Amino acid sequence: MGFSDILDEIGGFGLFQWLHVILLSIPGLMTSHNLQNLFNNFAGGIPGHHCTIPNIYNRTNDLNITAEKLSTDQLLRAFIPVDKRSSKFTKCTRYVEPQWHLAGVNITGTNLTEPETETCQDGWTYQKTEFVSTIVSEWDLVCTLQPLKQMTQTIYMGGVLSGAIIFGGLSDKFGRRALLIWSYFQLAVLGTFTTFATSYVAYCVLRFLSGMAVSGIMLNAVSLQMEWIPTKARTLVGTLYSFCSSFGQMVLAGVAYSLKDWRKLHVAVCSPYFIFALYSCNPATAGYQCSCVCLLCWWIPESARWLVLNGRSEDAIKQIHRVARINGKPEMVEKINMEYLESHMHKDMESSKTTHTAYDLLRTPVMRRISICLVAVWFSTSFAYYGLALDLQKFGNIYVMQLIFGVVDIPAKLMALTMLSYLGRRITQASCLLISAVLIFANIFISKEFQTARTVLAVLGKGFASSSFTCVYLFTGELYPTVLRQTGMGFTSTMTRIGSMAAPAVLILDEVLPALPSIVYGGAAVIAGVFALFLPETLNVPLPETVDDVEEKWSKKPHLQKQIEKESVALQDMKEGGEECEDGKTSGLNAL
Repeated sequence: MGFSDILDEIGGFGLFQWLHVILLSIPGLMTSHNLQNLFNNFAGGIPGHHCTIPNIYNRTNDLNITAEKLSTDQLLRAFIPVDKRSSKFTKCTRYVEPQWHLAGVNITGTNLTEPETETCQDGWTYQKTEFVSTIVSEWDLVCTLQPLKQMTQTIYMGGVLSGAIIFGGLSDKFGRRALLIWSYFQLAVLGTFTTFATSYVAYCVLRFLSGMAVSGIMLNAVSLQMEWIPTKARTLVGTLYSFCSSFGQMVLAGVAYSLKDWRKLHVAVCSPYFIFALYSCNPATAGYQCSCVCLLCWWIPESARWLVLNGRSEDAIKQIHRVARINGKPEMVEKINMEYLESHMHKDMESSKTTHTAYDLLRTPVMRRISICLVAVWFSTSFAYYGLALDLQKFGNIYVMQLIFGVVDIPAKLMALTMLSYLGRRITQASCLLISAVLIFANIFISKEFQTARTVLAVLGKGFASSSFTCVYLFTGELYPTVLRQTGMGFTSTMTRIGSMAAPAVLILDEVLPALPSIVYGGAAVIAGVFALFLPETLNVPLPETVDDVEEKWSKKPHLQKQIEKESVALQDMKEGGEECEDGKTSGLNAL
């Protein structure tokens, strides 16, 4: 008996659950790890650029050449060197003196010796075909300053990491819903204000705080969904929610292509969270959570599981009654009272009197095994995923590639849904990681001349890495007990942020050996795939409510102990029954 039985009696996966999942999934289109975490591909896109050509008119007039008579290409050839390897204009140097002969202009006395070059003294000129404006063109984050462009992504991921640690613990203490609303408002306000950043430092600070909010939204939305969903529907709901990541990536491609300006893009993807925060509010508690007037403000409820385990059983009963009425089970309103709730969740309510900390994630054997394995899975999934997804420009048109990377997720996740439903979580998690590793390794043996084949392999590898994300979010929520679910999600998902922060740095190894980044990404996925095989299976298993539940469900020792105790009682009864049972007792002792 437990909360899952109560859910079945008040309608199972009914109308309330459908609306609940939809309203929590809509923000996922804008908060998915694909959209927000890959946002820097566009806001920090690197436009085509070259050194600004200095004093064109003065220099040409001195030589009796009219600048207007020279084409753009001629001027570039006169001032900008050509890279011999790529046959393209260099991005970070220019000639000290114009080389008119290279532009096809016949100037008497032209010096034909090797021309002297210098760095861009007058800034850069940016092409506005692929991007109208990015933070790169805004603050000249190119050439020697290009690492600052990558730093913005690292800082943002640092915010997501901090949010996982902070909001994960706070939501176990103050509730999933309160932290979800706060995260919505934080992203709406700070994400929109990023538009007005006037300096690189201000931009980085705002992105860090926005990253914290993104983490709070993802963690609490997943938990609120899972804790109101019956056991049999969790696989479907978890997979459907993960599709938000895929559609979010496609939305990002379309919005970014239509705007092509980083300031407008921030407003477009962050301002909708004002609306999401409104329909999550509750007028009865608006005094301390939010202030809003909205027809949907009453909808998103707090987790009844969390309410019970935090000594707020009366509030939990009110929420359960409301769900029963929406699901067309009004007769359950009279039936479900405090005594009914205590009879179903007595053990859970007793355990709620114990204070839990992050140490409990590692204190007991099964919890320790789960946490260590999940750390490896979360890190490697993120590491491989972002290693492929954060450098789209090298594959071709960035908008097309963003769209393709979103589309490929759909068949990959449908396959993952089938595997999750029939093969279970453990096999699916391991398979997605190992297949992703194989595809990454395969790219090592494909020549760069076959760019299409390399791109296909990268897209498929990213698809399976994304499927691994789908599984690990669902798997983690099912493995950790309610009293520690958010703390556990926050703890393990911090490794995702570390993986996403480390992934771009590994690309530097390309200068040492081109195949090295792929070896590192693929190797990490293989190791995590092996770790995933040591996780317990959770297919059709009710959500654990306490640490003791976890130990009893997936530890062999408690079950063995119970068997020994049961056989000992039987032997004692046989002994008291008389001498005729002596042979049976001996056999029983030998079996024990």
